[in-house]
Amino acid sequence: MEKPNNGRIQLPQLSRRTFVTGLAAGAVTGAAASALALPSGLRAASPRPEPRQAVQTLRGNHFDLGIGYTRVNFTGRERQATTVNGSLPAPILRWKEGQKVTLNVTNNLAHDSSIHWHGLILPTDMDGVPGLSFNGIQPGETYRYEFQVKQSGTYWYHSHSGFQEQTGLYGAIVIDPAEPDPVAYDREYVVLLSDWSDESPLEIYGHLKKESHYYNFRRRTVGDLWSDIREKGVARTFRERGMWNRMRMSDTDISDVTGYTYTYLMNGQTPEDNWTALFKRGEKVRLRFINAAAMTIFDVRIPGLKMTVVASDGQNIEPVTVDEFRIGVAETYDVIVEPADDRAYTLFAQGIDRTGFARGTLTPELGLYAEVPPMDYAPVLTHRDMGMGHGDHGSPRERGAPAPHTGHGPAASSGEMHGGMDHSQHGDMGNMDHSQHGSMNSMDHSQHSPGSDTNYTPYGGRGNLGGMQGVWFTENLGRAGHGSNKPIVHLPSEFAYTVDMRADQPMDGLNDPGIGLRDHQQRYGRRVLNYGDLRNLTPTIDKREPERELQLHLTGNMHRYVWSMDGIQFNDAEPLMLKYGERIRITLVNDTMMTHPIHLHGMWSELETGDGNRIPRKHTILVQPGAKISYLVTADAYGRWAYHCHLLFHMPGMFREVRVV
Repeated sequence: MEKPNNGRIQLPQLSRRTFVTGLAAGAVTGAAASALALPSGLRAASPRPEPRQAVQTLRGNHFDLGIGYTRVNFTGRERQATTVNGSLPAPILRWKEGQKVTLNVTNNLAHDSSIHWHGLILPTDMDGVPGLSFNGIQPGETYRYEFQVKQSGTYWYHSHSGFQEQTGLYGAIVIDPAEPDPVAYDREYVVLLSDWSDESPLEIYGHLKKESHYYNFRRRTVGDLWSDIREKGVARTFRERGMWNRMRMSDTDISDVTGYTYTYLMNGQTPEDNWTALFKRGEKVRLRFINAAAMTIFDVRIPGLKMTVVASDGQNIEPVTVDEFRIGVAETYDVIVEPADDRAYTLFAQGIDRTGFARGTLTPELGLYAEVPPMDYAPVLTHRDMGMGHGDHGSPRERGAPAPHTGHGPAASSGEMHGGMDHSQHGDMGNMDHSQHGSMNSMDHSQHSPGSDTNYTPYGGRGNLGGMQGVWFTENLGRAGHGSNKPIVHLPSEFAYTVDMRADQPMDGLNDPGIGLRDHQQRYGRRVLNYGDLRNLTPTIDKREPERELQLHLTGNMHRYVWSMDGIQFNDAEPLMLKYGERIRITLVNDTMMTHPIHLHGMWSELETGDGNRIPRKHTILVQPGAKISYLVTADAYGRWAYHCHLLFHMPGMFREVRVV
């Protein structure tokens, strides 16, 4: 902790673009990153821009919001952003539980727009999803949102039209509880994380469609090959390389879009801008973290401070004290920190792929700031992340991490890879005989399941609901709160060009902190939050056992950059039909090698953590690569609802309509 030397300290050999993006991928790594551990007081060599204004907070029950264009400059290049009331992020909306709010949203863009109130329980026509809940807001039109606020906590809002979210249309919502807040604190701050690119979203999407690894600058080199041979031997190295090549995947493809193009922001400020918040020694400070990024999952820590997590997705939980947590796109976490010294602390949010970070400062005095830590090692995908179990084959970088075997199906050793994935049959999609999968009714589905339990139907078990809706189980379901006990079933639709990987032995998605975090306790001594730590602060409201269970697979073909559910893209999918009032379980199986944040609109996703009495409620669930996870849903909201991956460029395909009738 030091004061800057009149603000004149300069970064040697470091461009402003490199600094503001948080030491972007390929530009500064390894020893260079260590050398650039950014000792206190470092500032960019190039002229510092004017300080960005703090995000405005709007209070009350009547709001006028104007969506428009605003020129911004995060990297030294001026670009056009999509903003609300000229602000990026949009203004913080401050409400109180129980009040009725009216929001007049005027679209001043040349294109249709919308605002979705993420995580709020409200009528479907107020949800703000064009094509499902309303027709969108036409250019020049004002749409009136009006609804009762039924909850408290930290939420956010964003556009659900095109790729407008990527260009700046997002903001925070803070709702004060009607009753005394069970969380005690002296002051609070919203910490909204996001990613910005000077490239247009359409350019980024175009690059990914042409080459899914376009932004990955960590692909294997000859040096890596020799390193693997020394460690694993020639045979195993070439066997593994061959596997990756046949799948046309890269084990370093952790995030589709990286720091190569993204600048990571904290409350709309770059790492160089250094968003700053004040505290007094001994105070309890509540930090409301929101991940409003388009494509970036962040790992958050504050070196020197423990964080007590008190809320997840706006819902209070039993406090959990950790050193680090992962926040998926669209998730929110509230933490309490208690700085005991008059020193500054760095709020550090590094991208899951370690190609950049967002940074801010918590300090007792303006002008003080702490060291910015180097990023952690870049993770590498392993068999485990392919749903092949066998955690002992993990990357040497993550060896020593717990290897939960929950969810292992019966051994199905085949071919050269000793896991459940049978690439010998399905690896070459060009040789597939798709005709045999043409009729859902005539298929013998049992041949695609590693288990013997074929007591399921792809039609939902309710003839009056209809629609092709994934795999449904209706008998001998596991207890509420304790997750699924059903085998993995791959529908014929998964054997199409839209799918290049299927996980038959998905790993535990509950007690796994995720790729790149599994060894942080051993390596750094950091306690990392995982979903298994979450317990609701209050008893479970709906204690009924599930009547039906839906198994839905998150699927994709990385080579073609297409995303889907059960191999079916949104445009070709029928709605998931739910009967009003029923209690169902959804088990998501991630058949891809990417981490997907899955968001259900209009209803809570009640995460099954093994305690049926304190089931935590969330609006967004992170599903680890090659893993499965279960949650309960009470269908208590009539209407048409969106259900999708919240990674912006996955959303067009990995999306379903949920219809409650």
